[in-house]
Amino acid sequence: MALRWRDTPEAYGLISRALHWSMAALFAWQFAGMALRQLGMLPPLAHVIRGSHTSLGTLLLALVLLRGAWGLLNLRNRPPAPTHGPGRLATLGHLVLYALMLLVPLLALARAYGVNRAFSPFGIPCSAASRAKRPGWWPPATPCTASWHGCSWP
Repeated sequence: MALRWRDTPEAYGLISRALHWSMAALFAWQFAGMALRQLGMLPPLAHVIRGSHTSLGTLLLALVLLRGAWGLLNLRNRPPAPTHGPGRLATLGHLVLYALMLLVPLLALARAYGVNRAFSPFGIPCSAASRAKRPGWWPPATPCTASWHGCSWP
């Protein structure tokens, strides 16, 4: 049986699989770079990995949005989700992962905005660094948001 472009009730299609595995590879690259940083290892390869963090993070956010849209377009054709037991927990886990895949980069963008840091993925200037004062309601960059995006703002 030839692999189809779109999802079917029997199997995920080529586009869903390509989005899934390209995102998995980019996440592995991102996690490797941050792990090297946290371990204090900054050999030349670590500099290359860390140097691509913003650009690849932007690409990942775009892929997450694209994958979500593609999933919604194929919702009726996708293999059925389990309705009980471990399969139900896997579905819940995937929903949490998707929420984090949106929340983490959005928090990073908000933090960059809050500390007036320039944002230029792939060298394309999207926002310049500025000395302008941010609104008083804007959350400050804290050590928690600077290192681990999972922490909430004070």
